[in-house]
Amino acid sequence: MRADLRRDTDEIWVINCSPEGHQPPVASRIFQGVQQPVCIVLASRGATCTEDAPAHVRFRDLPVGRREDKFAALAALSLDDAEWVDCPAGWRAPFLPAAADMWESYPSLDDLFVYNGSGVMPGRTWVIAPDAESLRARWDRLIKEKDAGRKELLFHPHLRNGKPGDKHSNKLVPEGLHGHPHRTVRVAEDQETVVPPVRYGFRSFDRQWIIPDSRLLNQPNPTLWEVLSKSQVYLTALARCAPSSGAALSFSGCIPDLDHYKGSFGGRVYPLWGDNKAEQSNVRPGLLTALTKRYGMPVSGEDVMAYIAAVAAHPGYVAQFSGDLIQPGLRIPITADTTLFAEAVNIGREVIWLHTFGERYADPAASRPAGPPRLPKGDGPLIPAGGEIPSDPEKFPDSISYDARQKRLHVGTGYIDNVPPAVWAYEVSGKPVLEHWFSYRRLDRSRPIIGNRRPPSPLGDIQPKAWLAEYTTELLNVIHVLGRLIALESVQADLLERICSSPPLTKSSLDDEKAFELPSKGKKPKNKAQLTLL
Repeated sequence: MRADLRRDTDEIWVINCSPEGHQPPVASRIFQGVQQPVCIVLASRGATCTEDAPAHVRFRDLPVGRREDKFAALAALSLDDAEWVDCPAGWRAPFLPAAADMWESYPSLDDLFVYNGSGVMPGRTWVIAPDAESLRARWDRLIKEKDAGRKELLFHPHLRNGKPGDKHSNKLVPEGLHGHPHRTVRVAEDQETVVPPVRYGFRSFDRQWIIPDSRLLNQPNPTLWEVLSKSQVYLTALARCAPSSGAALSFSGCIPDLDHYKGSFGGRVYPLWGDNKAEQSNVRPGLLTALTKRYGMPVSGEDVMAYIAAVAAHPGYVAQFSGDLIQPGLRIPITADTTLFAEAVNIGREVIWLHTFGERYADPAASRPAGPPRLPKGDGPLIPAGGEIPSDPEKFPDSISYDARQKRLHVGTGYIDNVPPAVWAYEVSGKPVLEHWFSYRRLDRSRPIIGNRRPPSPLGDIQPKAWLAEYTTELLNVIHVLGRLIALESVQADLLERICSSPPLTKSSLDDEKAFELPSKGKKPKNKAQLTLL
């Protein structure tokens, strides 16, 4: 569409009416009932317009603030004033300001990996839960239903034009998910117990469970399952919009959801390994060769993934590049300094170890033991006598709050002490982690129905009758992880500042060394949809 408009016109002006971003304050909206960002696009075609050259595209923001101020700015706007900023001239380039020269010189995430793809798109919420037992109970309820119409309602089929689409209870699915049992029988006829649930990267720092049954998942992305191993690490990041705050990307040792990074806007998944034996790196082999030569020491895919974590998995990255991130797509400054690279790798290994709850990048010699990370003794959360989160069904927690004065996290009638304010405030691009984590485990887990969407399956209402001990254990794990990540943020910000102040390895210089060439077909990850998002 952008290419067509650039071809058919010679001047384009884009006015951003929502510089506040997604879901701006109601008083700031041009159309108060519209939560999405809004822009005005003007295009003109002159008598001398030629299809051989793309149109000149300019961009500007309206002022942040009330809609009345925006209307006043629109009334005073001129197409010839000095407030316009040129956009990239590429035929399909975004209608957004051209990035700063230095930012443009950094390689993108897509440049660094052989494969990237979408996370799992289940298409139905009942196949995911914070505890495995709920999934077993939901499946049992489904297969015991005798009425065919009611069973289909419980299954919650994907609809296309009002009729069952990709997945429904009577569909035969020819292929299963690697490493998990596959049943050739239709769900409507299945009477076996559930395919054993597995851990699932539902959201950043929120590990839940999923039924790994391809008959139940609209778009499971088989590649992610094919390359899963105990060494695999999945990096998740937004693609069509930019992070607003917090860490710019996230990591999971579990298969990640489409919305793993922040719970909305989808994103892309970049595996560390291109196979399930952890023998074939998904980092571009030419890049590893180029970096090994530049630094005079072996550089592995694990090193590159750790470097990315150190550079971008903290709020300092978003703050440093806030002006450049108006154009979606993360870029990674790669230092030419061997010492800085090695320092970043060491820090990044700890970051990934924390994001994966100690299941990846463990190294006891480097104070990263396998198992849930812990804050130093005396700094971690504790549940004092009388503060136990109740397991009584009548006291199932339905609220969470924080007392900054006491550093106390209230969960229903229970509480956890020694929780720093920064842990309570920790967010991923505007989503507060602890509040969202709790929202999937509280008594009332219902969510508002947006627009004309169908209500979810009643199977989702099947949940524990009381707060589970495993919820408390995982909540403490999350608090420990966030506390240690916060302690690293200033270290990461300082490192990023030094990297940006030193000579970089630019995309063009690495291109000259063929760092970003894709390997031959025989060395690519096996995937029917190999194309990356360009």
